[in-house]
Amino acid sequence: MASDFCVVQTTCANEEASRTLAQAVLEARLAACVQMWPIRSLYLWQGKVADEPEMLVQFKARSTDFEALAAKITALHSYDVPEIIRLDIAEGSAAYLNWIEDVTGR
Repeated sequence: MASDFCVVQTTCANEEASRTLAQAVLEARLAACVQMWPIRSLYLWQGKVADEPEMLVQFKARSTDFEALAAKITALHSYDVPEIIRLDIAEGSAAYLNWIEDVTGR
């Protein structure tokens, strides 16, 4: 049952963009929960080291919804190449995983 669920991770430029994305994903029932944290990212972009504040955004979702969730993130994201990473949940509390399943049912 646990492998039926995942955490999908992206980053956004600011809290407003994170909230807009989170709201759209929740309204589409592609995730049960969205968590956001301010972070600092250093990365290579166009041959240079970039150093930017960002928001880390994690979506708790069904694995079967990954493609639709990734498409929604891509469609709404301001970055040319947004981070979209799926982390499968190997283990989790049955009650929590059941809750994800219940609220993302369509």
